[in-house]
Amino acid sequence: MLIKLHRIANGKDSTLGMLRIDDVFECFSLEDQYQEVKVKGETRIPPGKYEIKFRKEPSPMRERYRGRFDWFSYHLELQDVYGFSYIYIHSGNTDDHTNGCLLVGYQANKTTIGEYEIYHSVDAFRALYTKVGQALNAGEKVNIEIGSF
Repeated sequence: MLIKLHRIANGKDSTLGMLRIDDVFECFSLEDQYQEVKVKGETRIPPGKYEIKFRKEPSPMRERYRGRFDWFSYHLELQDVYGFSYIYIHSGNTDDHTNGCLLVGYQANKTTIGEYEIYHSVDAFRALYTKVGQALNAGEKVNIEIGSF
């Protein structure tokens, strides 16, 4: 499976994108902003191609998600992102929810202060998680290709 992230708009603190699975639109994405020098939890993922795997090690965030969602097992983690660690795909609505991760949602909006937000995030995350999870559980390799903007 190949997921492509096409970044389409920048705010001061946010980056809006579109995710496609095998060239079919899946949902919008939201990340932190671009920064020349990485700031922990405040910088978007560098362009590149990354493998996605389940992160099976225990964590407080995993337990929170398991408590919220009966369909959730393990986080979807981008592998080998230079200078980054624990980069997940998950639910959330604003750049305050990312901490460097990739958020997904079905609707997007530009706020009055020029930032981007996404909505219906849990629904989009569940749909994406189900597709990616089925592929991973079937032994299929899953990659995400993140373009520059």
